[in-house]
Amino acid sequence: MQVTDVVGDMLTRIRNANSAKHDKVDIPASKLKEAIAKILLDEGYITKYEIIKDKNQGKLRIFLKYVDAKRNPVIMGLRRISKPGLRLYYKCCDIPKVMKGLGIAIVSTSKGIMTDKMARKQNAGGEVLAFIW
Repeated sequence: MQVTDVVGDMLTRIRNANSAKHDKVDIPASKLKEAIAKILLDEGYITKYEIIKDKNQGKLRIFLKYVDAKRNPVIMGLRRISKPGLRLYYKCCDIPKVMKGLGIAIVSTSKGIMTDKMARKQNAGGEVLAFIW
């Protein structure tokens, strides 16, 4: 099965695993998905991730993080912003804040994949891929 929107597929897999209270989720690997997973790790939304090599493209295994023993997820919401049918680009000063700064926006800039805060700091605009809170 060929997936058109790889970022949307990744976010949907994470959202579904979170709602089912799984410990980990496997996603087909790519450099873009690895960069997004690194941002999620740096911001504290996941515990860790690892690349599993196989004869095809490999898998990205993401270990989800929960707040307490009742397994309330750290990631409360994920939303894909820029889609293949409608790309949304913003200047660095116009990048939207997620929940007034409580969440993060993942931005694809010419300097790489980064959060909205980093993009504003480096004065780089780009395509807003997703909101996470």
